[in-house]
Amino acid sequence: MPSPFPGMDPWLEDPNVFPDLHDSLIIYLRDAINAALPEPYVASAATRIWIDDEDQREPDVFLTGPDAPPPFVDPAQLYDGPGLMVIAPEALPVEEKFVEIRSTHGDRLVTSLEVLSPSNKAPGGKGREQYLDKQGRCRVAGVALVEIDLLREGRHTTAVDYDRLVRRAPNFCYHVCVSGRAVLDHYIVAAVGLADRLPRVPIPLDPGVPPIFVELQPLLDRAYDNSRYARKARYGEPPRLPLNQAETAWADDILSKRTPTRTES
Repeated sequence: MPSPFPGMDPWLEDPNVFPDLHDSLIIYLRDAINAALPEPYVASAATRIWIDDEDQREPDVFLTGPDAPPPFVDPAQLYDGPGLMVIAPEALPVEEKFVEIRSTHGDRLVTSLEVLSPSNKAPGGKGREQYLDKQGRCRVAGVALVEIDLLREGRHTTAVDYDRLVRRAPNFCYHVCVSGRAVLDHYIVAAVGLADRLPRVPIPLDPGVPPIFVELQPLLDRAYDNSRYARKARYGEPPRLPLNQAETAWADDILSKRTPTRTES
């Protein structure tokens, strides 16, 4: 059963859901791009890794159920005794997946695709620092960059200037930004409202080579079904980033017509 919403589901922005959605979309994007790429190009999933002492590492795959976990208790309070020490673990690496398109003639990087994560949009963190550094390196190297932002929360991060984007699309919630030499130093932007279907995304290759296009909405629908997000999305609560009054009425109307999953009923 697909999401009840026509485009991006705001309940999927929840931190208990979005990391899995992020990684699923990366894999589905890779597969859809490879199905459309001409010779000599190939798309692969790649990983960016950094250490952030302030980030708490979450398991890559976990099961959720109806029962809440017990509250966290400081181990120093439980294991305080003669000869005992409580030693905190070292920070673990944080990994983020993205897609690279390379030419098989010399393994040359042509295009990079990113689905933005919360860490990319969090001010002051290493995840944002690493992301902006990559954004700058793509610009200098002439590598095309496709940025897919499905998060309303956080600082504006894509290459297109925020003020210019707001002037052209004041009511956007999500957007896709395509930049780089292959688009003649312009920004190709698809601004998406809350009720809009996710767009057909242009994927530029080398200058003079026609772009390919990937439909983003079917990939989101596939992730929703395959990962059982209907069971994980907390539709009985407000979304992570609250909706305004009109948006809330619109969402409530949609949710009132949906058929609950077996887990919810």
